[in-house]
Amino acid sequence: MSRNISVGIDVGTRSTRVVVVEYINGKPGPTVLGTAMCQSRGLKHGYIVNEQEATQSVHCAIKAAERSSGLKIKEVFLSIGGISLEAVTTNGFVLLSRTDGEITNEEKQKTIQTSRDNVKNSTNKKVIDTIPISYKIDGKDVLGKPDGMKGSKFEVKTLFIMCLEQHFNQLVRVVEEAGVEVLDVIASPIAASLVALTKRQRVAGCLLANIGAETVSISVFEDDIPISLQVFPIGSTDITNDIALGLQITLEEAEKIKIGEGNGSYVRRQLDEIVEARLSDIFELIESHLKKIGRNGLLPAGIVLTGGGAGISTIEDFAKASLRLPSKRATSEIAEMQSSGKNINDSSWFVAYGLCIYGFNQTMTRAPIMKMIGPHQRRIFAWLKQFLP
Repeated sequence: MSRNISVGIDVGTRSTRVVVVEYINGKPGPTVLGTAMCQSRGLKHGYIVNEQEATQSVHCAIKAAERSSGLKIKEVFLSIGGISLEAVTTNGFVLLSRTDGEITNEEKQKTIQTSRDNVKNSTNKKVIDTIPISYKIDGKDVLGKPDGMKGSKFEVKTLFIMCLEQHFNQLVRVVEEAGVEVLDVIASPIAASLVALTKRQRVAGCLLANIGAETVSISVFEDDIPISLQVFPIGSTDITNDIALGLQITLEEAEKIKIGEGNGSYVRRQLDEIVEARLSDIFELIESHLKKIGRNGLLPAGIVLTGGGAGISTIEDFAKASLRLPSKRATSEIAEMQSSGKNINDSSWFVAYGLCIYGFNQTMTRAPIMKMIGPHQRRIFAWLKQFLP
């Protein structure tokens, strides 16, 4: 009997992480078989600048994950981030041509395509994901799905998640040159949300912020779907560099001090001023984006912080004061599950782990397979659905 294995690989600017999980009959959630992390090389701000170095980093992480899990990795689900990642929201409409005016899947797809045609400045960009946000029939908002409803004019508001096609192709090529097949590519903020956010947070409205090494990515959720996504070319490495310059210490010492592990002689007030100056830059960018989409101060579930930069001791209070929203570091019940000592509760693993969850969902929803699985697998699928957007 074949095993139900899912592998996620997160190629970040600083590190490449791989998570291998298995879904076992009778168990409500995934079992982590192996994890691996190798230092990333050949990347800047999340995109590849040296394919050979990047391939070596990915190959290192995959081989380490194979040793950790005891399995040969052949297929993976891959995340993509970097400063070329963006989301665009557009509207489209069609006049219903059916004699009965009923909305079918064909009308939905036509309307989404008109939204896609209205996307501006899309040259050299690839659409990674297409997410309908809201529908209208004859000018009135539709609550729920429009399938089967009738009218004369059907409108849709759609979120398109895109990135530069060159960056997309390079990333896939690097991973496949490391000896594995890429089954699908998912935006990093969406993958992380499957682990970091609860359905209650996504329904009420929240912002997930990943403070990475050289980028900060944010995704805004409302009514259980992502409504916006943005990446900024600033990250926790900038804070480390500022500390090193301000206190005239090595980068290694600065990194330890940044996360509260250093014990060198320095003026605490001076350190706080350095860190807060850079955090101000980050949260001003986030606040500006929230104003742009009309959600500043209007997300009841607040901001959830992930990534290596979320380990800064003062970041929760600073985020709360800057955005006037509830603020917390991401935690996850499902990520606390361990197997053979493999712990992925650290939020820096959430993207790779979220890819595994996404991968399993893709497998389970492939048409005839759901009819053939037993009650144990159905319970697993039902359990997973609460974490999906």
